[in-house]
Amino acid sequence: MKIILRKKKLKNNKESLYIEFYNGSVITPEGKRKFLRTFEYLDLYLDNSSNSASIKQRNKETLLLAENILSIRQAEHIQGKYQIKNTRKKKTNFLEYYHKIKEDKYQSKGNYDNWDAAGLHLEAYCPINLSFEEIDESFVKGYKKYLDVKARTKSGTPLSQNTKYTYFNKFRACLRLAFEDKYLDIDLKKSVKSFDQGESQREYLTFSELTKMANTKCKYPVLKNAFIVSCLTSLRWSDIDKMKWSEVRDEDNGARIIFRQKKTDGLEYLDISDQARSLMGERRGESEKVFQGLKYGAHFNAEILRWCMRAGITKHITFHSARHTNAVLLLENGADIYTVSKRLGHKELRTTEIYAKIIDKKMKEAAEIIPKLSIKI
Repeated sequence: MKIILRKKKLKNNKESLYIEFYNGSVITPEGKRKFLRTFEYLDLYLDNSSNSASIKQRNKETLLLAENILSIRQAEHIQGKYQIKNTRKKKTNFLEYYHKIKEDKYQSKGNYDNWDAAGLHLEAYCPINLSFEEIDESFVKGYKKYLDVKARTKSGTPLSQNTKYTYFNKFRACLRLAFEDKYLDIDLKKSVKSFDQGESQREYLTFSELTKMANTKCKYPVLKNAFIVSCLTSLRWSDIDKMKWSEVRDEDNGARIIFRQKKTDGLEYLDISDQARSLMGERRGESEKVFQGLKYGAHFNAEILRWCMRAGITKHITFHSARHTNAVLLLENGADIYTVSKRLGHKELRTTEIYAKIIDKKMKEAAEIIPKLSIKI
């Protein structure tokens, strides 16, 4: 491969500097020669508008910088070709790399919070100046043991099984990215097995409880409508919060929502009931949010609990419980598990099977198999 510094003339008496990576040529099926080139534009420019000393000096410095970048690219190519190890990356501070990865996750609120919380435990375990060349399998095993034995919550209690599972997986994901980015020579993610994931309780509303909620006053009508729509559609908070009218289609045979899931980035086509559509209200501008005034925060979360109490429901219900409610109601009313999985946007069927355990009718029947005892108290 040839790596060359080139110039491109612009209309404003300037020249743009860029690097050309030339990798030969091939003959296409049409019999034409195709040159294999890629380019890296450096965002550096030479100014030819004047012969003044200051501009000449600036051009000289710009050209020197471009030539230095060219030298680096040529060196990187040689390293790859002859498998010369890049020791510079190995000396990178591990915690700084982790925090950079964490900040890249900022767009995903829940995921970012998990990376942030996991990072606090990493800071407690890792020496502050730890570099990648000091990370090995024993270090990874040590961090797993730290989470399992020493790590504590803010209230001083040991971490739950699922919290250990989540935090250690963020650490392993960081190691995988570091391996892909060539900060590590081996994929340490594969060297130590993760924690087993604990089965968490999924709180949900029964149909009668949801009916009570629907007929009980909520301080914020937009919150009430959004919550019930989630119960009827399985939409997550993040997707309801960002939903715009351009995503809602009113078609001849009913309404559907065509949207990209914020959590998975998957494109979804979700048919919804007439009742769910009516709770969204009248259509407004395509760029406007469907649920205007909906806010994420402790205030709205507390109102859901107060709303439940007014309805006589003592369960700890959150907005995400609406999604669990939808899954349970669908299965109880005859929907097959594959359809439910598709509506929830699950990538794996085993994720949906958790809801099947909740409504296992055979287990309910078994509870009544044994005849009643004749008991005198």
